[in-house]
Amino acid sequence: MRKVSARPPRRGEDRRSWLSGAPPPRWVRMLPPALLVAICAATLISRDPLDVGFLLGAIPPLAVLSYSPLATAAMGGVVVALLHVPAFQLNRPGDTDLLTVAFVAALSVFVSFVRSRRDAQLDLERTVAEAAQRALAPLLPERVGTVRCAGLYRAAQRGTLVGGDFFDVRDGPFGVRVVTGDVQGHGLSAVSTVASLLGAFREAVLDQPDLASVAGRLDRRLTVDSADARHAELFATAALLEFSADCREVRVVVCGNPPPLLLRGAEAAELEVSPWTPLGLGLADAGAIETRTVALRPGDRLFLASDGVVEARDGSGAFYPLADRLAVLSGEDRGALAGLPERVWADLVRFSPDVEDDVTMLVLAPSLPPGP
Repeated sequence: MRKVSARPPRRGEDRRSWLSGAPPPRWVRMLPPALLVAICAATLISRDPLDVGFLLGAIPPLAVLSYSPLATAAMGGVVVALLHVPAFQLNRPGDTDLLTVAFVAALSVFVSFVRSRRDAQLDLERTVAEAAQRALAPLLPERVGTVRCAGLYRAAQRGTLVGGDFFDVRDGPFGVRVVTGDVQGHGLSAVSTVASLLGAFREAVLDQPDLASVAGRLDRRLTVDSADARHAELFATAALLEFSADCREVRVVVCGNPPPLLLRGAEAAELEVSPWTPLGLGLADAGAIETRTVALRPGDRLFLASDGVVEARDGSGAFYPLADRLAVLSGEDRGALAGLPERVWADLVRFSPDVEDDVTMLVLAPSLPPGP
C-alpha cells in the first residue's frame, strides 16, 4: 500500500515524478547547456590551460535525459567542435580523446532515439489506460438532475486513477441516485470488482423501483462474481441515496459504509440509519433492507466520505473528527460547493499526513423548489 500525496491533483496535472515517466523538469533540460557554458567560461577566465576537456564528454549523455535525437546530435557536434577551438585551451586533446568524445556523442544519439520511441509507446499505453480508468471513474459533473455535486477521489496506489473506492451519481426514472463505497482490497487488484459494481448500479438506476432493490442488485452481483472463484471472499461496503423528484426528501441505505452527514446551517451530524450488512454476503433475500427517509430543507447539503477519511488517525491514534471539522470547514464559504472536499482534504492531511487508504468525498446539494 502506498501513501498518497498531500494535495489533490488539478485537472490535467501529472502526479508522476519525472523518474516515473513524467516530462523532465526544466532544470534537467538546462544541465547540458549550463555545463557547456561553465566549461567554456572557466577555460577563458583561467590563464593556464585547464584539463577539463573530459567534462565535455558528459554533456551528450546528459542531453539524452530530455533532448530529442536531433538536439542530442547537435549538442554532441558542439562538444566535438569546441575541442578544436584554440581559444578554449582544452589541453590540446589527442586523437584518442576526440574519438572517445565522438563515440560517446554518437552513442548518446542512439540512446536518445530509443528513449524517444519508448516514451511515445508509453504515452500511448498510458493514454489508453487512463481512458479505461476514466470509464470507471468519470469526472463528476457539477449538476446531475436537480442535485449539485462536488467530489474528490484519491487512489492510494500512485499513478492510478481508480482504486478500491467507487462512486457514481445518476439521474433516472426514479430520481437522482447516488452510490459510494469501498470494495475489498486496494489499488489495481480491486478495479475489476469496482467495474462490476458500477455496471450493476447503472443498470439498477434505470429499472429498479426502490433503493432497497438497488442494494439487492449490487449484493447479488458480487455473490455471482465470487461463485465460480475458489476461496473468493468478495464484499464491499456502500452507501446509497435517492432524492425525490422535488428534492424535499432523500432516502438512504447504508451497507457497512460510514453513514452520510447532513450539513444544516452551522451544524454537521451523521444521519441515524439502520446499517445493513456489507454487499456480497448473499443476504439480500434473507431480510428486508431498511431504507431511511430524511426530510430536507433549503440549504441542506449531504456529505459522504469513505473509510479512508473517517478512519484516518493522527500520531496519538485518535480518529479524524469528521463531523466536528465539517461544521467548521463548511461554514468558511457556504456558496463554494466545489471547494469543500478540497478544504476537508487539506485539513485531513494536516491531521494525518500519512493517508494510506483510498479517499472519496462527495458533497450533494439538492435544489429545493421555493415555497413551504
